Amino acid sequence: MNIIEAILLGIIQGLTEFLPVSSSGHLVLFQKIFERISGEEMQKTGVLFETMLHTGTLVAVFAALRKEIWALLQKLLQPLTLYLIIATVPIMLCALAFRNQLEEAFETGRFLGVSFLVTSALLVTAELLAKRAKNITADSAAVSGLKKPGEMNWKDALVIGVMQAIAVLPGVSRSGATLSGGLARKLDRDFAARFAFLLSIPAILGAVVFQLKDLVTGSAAVDEAVVVIADGIDTAALIAGTLSAAIVGFFAVRLMLKIVREKSLWGFAIYTGILGLLVLVDQIVLRLVF
Repeated sequence: MNIIEAILLGIIQGLTEFLPVSSSGHLVLFQKIFERISGEEMQKTGVLFETMLHTGTLVAVFAALRKEIWALLQKLLQPLTLYLIIATVPIMLCALAFRNQLEEAFETGRFLGVSFLVTSALLVTAELLAKRAKNITADSAAVSGLKKPGEMNWKDALVIGVMQAIAVLPGVSRSGATLSGGLARKLDRDFAARFAFLLSIPAILGAVVFQLKDLVTGSAAVDEAVVVIADGIDTAALIAGTLSAAIVGFFAVRLMLKIVREKSLWGFAIYTGILGLLVLVDQIVLRLVF
């Protein structure tokens, strides 16, 4: 892998990790496309490279939500901490229980078309429920029918956590699923987005831990100047990919917060819907990529 390829994958990871379009789904899709173009199976990006990409996005969310994270660290014993833990449990159980099946799904991309359509359906449902809640509030002349940070409860956290667990499949957006869960539970749009991004920290950290475990138990050779993990990814490519994932991820978080506050998720729903249909057509009929 050269530096240009590493930067490209870092951009894809950083952008799609936080926009509700599925980073894993896009990486699988691009890998399949590149395989068809080159006429041969692509080498795996490597455990170390994948770990560094996730580390880059982890740095991005820490930088973008530094105020919220600092406030949380200053007072760990608070309801928000408990809700983050509750919402993290379902995806941990799901990842442990179905790890082999998930690895196969990532390798083959078998469920990619359906998964993109699931993301689209989740976003559409969330917007419809959010609109309904807004209309009910207006009809009742209430000041606000949406839950602010202090009004969230453990049921809200559990629903969001279950939604996140669904997103272990490539093609189902983690940020889209958690954000949809928050909107469905009538959380304030800005708070729902911030909670979803805070929830990404243990999820991404968990992925890094799993990858580090594979790295330690796998084949790794460390040289003074070059780190090689099976496929020959050197230090320069690692740094370039990590930096691009971190920088693009930071702006993606900021952009997503602005979109959620001021606009809707319909554009993302349409995009993932069309993409899902195209992938399905290719998987069933055309066989150009899959």
